[in-house]
Amino acid sequence: MEEANSHEEAEKEGFGELLRFTVAGFALGLIAGAALDFYGFQRSALGQWLVRTLSGEGESIFEGAFSIRQRFRNAKSSISEAYGWGKFLFIPIPWFIDLGSRLLGINVYGVEGFYIPYFYALSDQIGANISGLIFFRKRESSWLNAIKQYVKHPVMLASLLVILIAPIGLLVARLYGFSPTTQTYTALETIAVNLCWVPPLVGYLREREGMKITSKF
Repeated sequence: MEEANSHEEAEKEGFGELLRFTVAGFALGLIAGAALDFYGFQRSALGQWLVRTLSGEGESIFEGAFSIRQRFRNAKSSISEAYGWGKFLFIPIPWFIDLGSRLLGINVYGVEGFYIPYFYALSDQIGANISGLIFFRKRESSWLNAIKQYVKHPVMLASLLVILIAPIGLLVARLYGFSPTTQTYTALETIAVNLCWVPPLVGYLREREGMKITSKF
């Protein structure tokens, strides 16, 4: 009975919907980058802000809308909703990191500026991870139980792995000479490191597996 309830919960988490939002964000980022390059704004700081926000955080805007809709519908609280809230609330963080770096004179196109696209792509993922842990704490009786649930949840583990691995790829690419000298390159760099689609994909596959198992009983 416990196993059946677990699969039913997985089925209702709603990660399939979150997965679609990532594709929309990527598309908007590429379109914005191509348009800005076409009109001669290849190195516009404001243009980079827009392109990186859409490419790295576009899905978070949609996911925030998803979470708000869930609250208005009085839907049962779920890990996907908490995940969406975490991503939405952490959207502004890279804006301040980017602005502060430029004001300090850091070369945002060089190796030393590799962390900027990282935060655009994954600060929302960090927020989602924190929000997911808080969700488990509210559901469980203690932080210890919450952490136990966290380490057993494949979406949270995939999220943590993405957060830790992504900056290595960015740093290596910059060391090998890549530089986002156009807005299209800016979009592509941000999309490449924006592995936020991985945790929802893990959740979606888990949901599908839960549906298959449930249908057998």
